[in-house]
Amino acid sequence: MIESYCLVSGAMRRLMLAMVISSLVIVSASPIITAEQEWPGEPIDNHVHMTWAAMTIEVNDWADDNPDIVDLVDIGDSELGKTLWVVRLSDWSMETKADGSPKEVIYIDGGHHGNEYLGTALAWLSAKWYINGWNNGNEEAIRVLQNSEVHVLIMLNPDGNDFDTRWNINQVDLNRNYNHYWNTCSPTQPGTSAFSESETLANSIYMNTEVPDADLYVTMHTGVWIMLYPWGKWPEQPSDWELFHQIRDDVHANISDIPIRNANQGLYPNCGTSRDYGYGVMGFPTFTFETDDEQFVPGSFESLNERLEEEMDVMRYLIENIWYWRARLSITSFDFDGNNIKIDVSNLGRATTANATVRYIDQGNVLWTSDVFGVNATNSSKIILSASNLTISESGNFELYYQKRVIDSSMWVSESINSTLIMIKNSENGFLPSPSIILSIVCILFAAANPRENKK
Repeated sequence: MIESYCLVSGAMRRLMLAMVISSLVIVSASPIITAEQEWPGEPIDNHVHMTWAAMTIEVNDWADDNPDIVDLVDIGDSELGKTLWVVRLSDWSMETKADGSPKEVIYIDGGHHGNEYLGTALAWLSAKWYINGWNNGNEEAIRVLQNSEVHVLIMLNPDGNDFDTRWNINQVDLNRNYNHYWNTCSPTQPGTSAFSESETLANSIYMNTEVPDADLYVTMHTGVWIMLYPWGKWPEQPSDWELFHQIRDDVHANISDIPIRNANQGLYPNCGTSRDYGYGVMGFPTFTFETDDEQFVPGSFESLNERLEEEMDVMRYLIENIWYWRARLSITSFDFDGNNIKIDVSNLGRATTANATVRYIDQGNVLWTSDVFGVNATNSSKIILSASNLTISESGNFELYYQKRVIDSSMWVSESINSTLIMIKNSENGFLPSPSIILSIVCILFAAANPRENKK
């Protein structure tokens, strides 16, 4: 079990890099790189394959050269002891967005299958694009890093990568080793139990402890050119089909004609995958991004920026629009007549919520909760809620309480309702602002009429 993550200092990096560089002389099953290819001078930018050692040097250089936006984390080891690196990207001078709201979180991993080099390359490029963009003053990259965190685990299966095999060193398919209907489809070497492998265990722990509120998870593979959303086990559409279908329609209309389908129908039945674990257990909206099956070809020098340009356009769209990949309820009117609450509520996000409530809170205690209501994606609704048993106090306030998406595992959020919108009916004078607003106004007028005397 992994108990903590290692934020690697500069001194420790230098020691680790010396060990990594010395390991480069060890003969492995990786393709031999000739001097003419200048490996690893620009690792992967001029070639589709890189070793774990070259990747380790690269990400440590990123952290050393860009401390303002790159935070490098060691989240555990492979079965053979190779470090699993997560590159965390954000404008770290800002804990929140400029308006004080929390940053959205994106999680990306690559390299579950060691011989799927272009999937690993796409994860690498997803980090590199934002680092380069930040340093070059690209407005999109700056905006993304100021408003979100991008966490990228480039190579989950470094042992399989360096031995040029799909499996890890224990001959386990890591993308069948997750605890979501593990080993309930056709056998594909899923391991002895869910999370039996150190690589998948480390990945799941990171999801649960560091990015539990992520609003996007993309796992990157190579095989056929397709994007897959849940489920792999079932042909039925997932609970949040509206969100996945809207993303599909946007991508097809504006960016790419890459097929985007339910994984069971788009590829084949598959269980115990990180994609379905991310959605079914964590509640993230998740995609498996499959590049086509072009693999390592000795002597090829096609730039990844060109080779994966269309895929990166799709990734940039998913990341830049991260704010929309959940339900975001907005109250535009709120009237309480003593028996019923009538609200106009809009959903600014692209995911449906099915079990929202209005709650009345006083000094941290929930005094009243409404019946459940739902709001569809990008929809506006007029809701009437029975509230005859609600008693208003001078210090209380109303809030919305709902899940970000329909899937049961999705995160719950509590959001205060703007008190200036709340109108409470007085039997004689009709609707008035809520008591807390009235009290505030009275206090302000009283203070103005009774200024403090100057000290003598």
